[in-house]
Amino acid sequence: MSSKREWKPLEDRSCTDIPWLLLFILFCIGMGFICGFSVATGAAARLVSGYDSYGNICGQKNAKLEAVPNSGMDHTHRKYVFFLDPCNLDLINRKIKSVALCVAACPRQELKTLSDVQKFAETNGSALCTYDLKPSEYTTSSKASALCPKLPVPASAPIPFFHRCAPVNISCYAKFAEALITFVSDNSVLHRLISGVMTSKEIILGLCLLSLVLSMILMVIIRYISRVLVWIVTILVILGSLGGTGVLWWLYAKQRRSPKEAVLPEQLQIAEDNLRALLIYAVSATVFTVILFLIMLVMRKRVALTIALFHVAGKVFIHLPLLVFQPFWTFFALVLFWVYWIMTLLFLGTTGSAVQNDQGFVEFRVSGPLQYMWWYHVVGLIWISEFILACQQMTVAGAVVTYYFTRDKRNLPFTPILASVNRLIRYHLGTVAKGSFIITLVKIPRMILMYIHSQLKGKENACARCVLKSCICCLWCLEKCLNYLNQNAYTATAINSTNFCTSAKDAFVILVENALRVAAINTVGDFMLFLGKVLIVCSTGLAGIMLLNYQQDYTVWVLPLIIVCLFAFLVAHCFLSIYEMVVDVLFLCFAIDTKYNDGSPGREFYMDKVLMEFVENSRKAMKEAGKGGVADARELKPMASGASSA
Repeated sequence: MSSKREWKPLEDRSCTDIPWLLLFILFCIGMGFICGFSVATGAAARLVSGYDSYGNICGQKNAKLEAVPNSGMDHTHRKYVFFLDPCNLDLINRKIKSVALCVAACPRQELKTLSDVQKFAETNGSALCTYDLKPSEYTTSSKASALCPKLPVPASAPIPFFHRCAPVNISCYAKFAEALITFVSDNSVLHRLISGVMTSKEIILGLCLLSLVLSMILMVIIRYISRVLVWIVTILVILGSLGGTGVLWWLYAKQRRSPKEAVLPEQLQIAEDNLRALLIYAVSATVFTVILFLIMLVMRKRVALTIALFHVAGKVFIHLPLLVFQPFWTFFALVLFWVYWIMTLLFLGTTGSAVQNDQGFVEFRVSGPLQYMWWYHVVGLIWISEFILACQQMTVAGAVVTYYFTRDKRNLPFTPILASVNRLIRYHLGTVAKGSFIITLVKIPRMILMYIHSQLKGKENACARCVLKSCICCLWCLEKCLNYLNQNAYTATAINSTNFCTSAKDAFVILVENALRVAAINTVGDFMLFLGKVLIVCSTGLAGIMLLNYQQDYTVWVLPLIIVCLFAFLVAHCFLSIYEMVVDVLFLCFAIDTKYNDGSPGREFYMDKVLMEFVENSRKAMKEAGKGGVADARELKPMASGASSA
């Protein structure tokens, strides 16, 4: 039997999960210690200024290291790090396998011979060969080939703020890119893909901006015409999917019939790649359209229910306009934290004591227990990122709860969002810390298994591969379920100011009691928002197909189109995820309202009149179902245990 405790929204508040807040604060102090330790051990100077293979920091006077030749040099006028072979990358250890020197200037033009290297040293005062070799000996010494940079020396420029000479031509890192893109076996394919991206960069930027504009327009549409939103999105997605599929097949047929006589072999290969890509896109779009029609056919009877809820969600955005900007603040906070995390990680890569490696060069390594600091740092990345996202969920939940459980909307706080942020900071940071830690506990094993799977790729047997993938899939599903439960727990905390476990239990009981009805509403609502994301992606992708297909430079546009569609989906997801949160919070508030109220004096509903009309229509449908035996009336049963007993 479920708990009889009454829900008392928006009454007295108390701090929740204080021990977890203290634990989170201690953890953040540990993150700060890692950053402070890295900076205090000289990592900041080595990271920003750079250092050579003998432990000398560029741009300053250095102290002599015991038993290390060429250490303790004065590099006051040598501010840049130069690698003798910058394209020799160690992919396993993620570093450049090359001797590093401090030089006065980076070679801005390609140096093809040792004479050019000697002339560069005499003209600019920047010696590009090791310190043991004088510039006058570059062309005469027998050791010059081993002590001087690999020829030809590529043109390079210093990286802003980090004083490293980096080759200007990105083809220097082609091997690195090919190692990352393991599915490309032909180097020419990789080069054509990269050239396609570089040639289409203006179009890619324009289409990314288009996806941002479309997402904002869709948010405005959701806010002002929520009553007809479901029908508009449904019709547009149907037309968009049909139109996109038709255009893809038309382009495929057109390119297949186009003459190929007077075409260069390279252009012929590009044409074949584009034709193959069009066929794949067209077949995928056809399958997607068929599946979309089938899903809409199944859900057509539940559209009216979704319209009522979307109308209330639209009113929420009218009363709480700052909700639209919530993704920006969350994204800004995440970017700030990620920049800090990456900088600290870079500090960790250059911290520690000077140690000579097998080649006699200097490396900086941390010994003892401190060498495992980066594990702590990785956990911090996941936990604090989840904490920031959970703060957004709690903020949105608190604002929507305030709106829902305020009978007279004229008595709403001036800024419910800021009031929700204030409640979060004063009372519920511990609950957010606990919820985000639970997600972290699931994410870490999944990431470890994914890392193991990537390291064992091609080495493990079929059984081990199947077990690994199954475990990764199960952990992913568990993470999604916990994310949904956490969000509802935050809503329960925003309503009743209870701790995380109590809130999660109460929310779970409410959802289980109304499992079929809530699942139906939630599924349709999320599906409509998914259709909105699909609409933005299809519109951006269709514009991309038309622009890239008629672009003057005939290049492969498979990769640019994929980049644009992924960006469009991410932008649409960031905007519509807020609307999705609002709908989910309204689901739980509606379920609680109908559970403990029935509309009688003293137990009046808090809900909007549109939802009241839905409850009344549901009761009428149940009565008609009792008389006529309508099978679909089960789906219209109101979520009111109290209402049925009234």
